[in-house]
Amino acid sequence: MSKAKIAITLNRNIVERIDYLVKQKAYLSRSQAIEEALKEKLNRLNKSRLTTELSKLDPNYERDLAEEGIAQDSTEWPEY
Repeated sequence: MSKAKIAITLNRNIVERIDYLVKQKAYLSRSQAIEEALKEKLNRLNKSRLTTELSKLDPNYERDLAEEGIAQDSTEWPEY
């Protein structure tokens, strides 16, 4: 995957914490630490959006729909 270089401004305390992690060899560089933190945050946001969308579903309707599909499909299943 290609990378893009950007310039950002961070709170000095955050930079010091990142530098400490790099010094402790938790990350190879500031860039790696920041990239991994952003990936984690974006993944959490995606999961929370999915959770929000799933909460809009009607559980009774979904159950009835699933059971309807099972009842119809079971007549077409081969006997063993």
